[in-house]
Amino acid sequence: MEIKINDKALDVSLDNEKTIGEILTAMEQWLSNSGHILSGLRIDGIDIRASQIEDAFSREIDSVKCLEIETNPLSDLAVSSLVRLLEDIKEYENLNFEDKTKFFENWKESACGRFLNAEIAELYELCVRTFSQGDVTTQNLSLIAEERLREVTDPVKEFECIKPVLNEICEKLIDLPLDIQTGKDMKAAQTIQLFTALTEKIFRVFYQIDIQGYTNEDPENIKEQIIRQITEFTDVLKELLEAYEKNDSVLVGDLAEYEASVRIKELYTFIMENCRGKNG
Repeated sequence: MEIKINDKALDVSLDNEKTIGEILTAMEQWLSNSGHILSGLRIDGIDIRASQIEDAFSREIDSVKCLEIETNPLSDLAVSSLVRLLEDIKEYENLNFEDKTKFFENWKESACGRFLNAEIAELYELCVRTFSQGDVTTQNLSLIAEERLREVTDPVKEFECIKPVLNEICEKLIDLPLDIQTGKDMKAAQTIQLFTALTEKIFRVFYQIDIQGYTNEDPENIKEQIIRQITEFTDVLKELLEAYEKNDSVLVGDLAEYEASVRIKELYTFIMENCRGKNG
């Protein structure tokens, strides 16, 4: 059986796969790692509709001459969904009260709603809280959607903008044990929240840098080094959060000043030195 992805023949040997579904399941992780998502399927020149997917997946590969797979870059779909979300927010703001109560049920079944639910779950939850529960304002949702849009449309530029925020939060980390000792619980909690949010943003933007091909020469080697640094940093972050929950100001101080703040800066610098802009 011949397999094509976006009209290009795929050089792959089939091992234990016996059905079309098993082949696509095996390819799912590869597609995700390459920043693509399945968008179409054709078997022996016949397009497979959504209603035919189940039957197509169960077909034995011996009965198929050519499997054609179409994919779309995840970043392109994310951009279109985020632009659509910003339009949906404006539409929602202009509705009367009765129509607002009905808006979410239709929106969650839209292409935008389904994509966010599947691919950007944390943003989808904020949409639920805006369109259904009302405890997140449309203004805040718009700001977050605009930030995510910047991360996808120009991840390198957005990554560059992190640096001053990173320096400021690392300074706050150094003051964290003193804040705990002097009972400034709200300030300490805010520092932890800001640091955690910044870490998540660095991870998100690096993912876009990686899948959109903005890394310099030898991307696989660079990615391997960055993933190792991320893993080591994640272990430190876990220790820091555990020490903070136990109110261990001495351990918090050591981890915050000599481990967490140092490693996050090293990670940021390494990613920045090994990526290029759109015209790079």
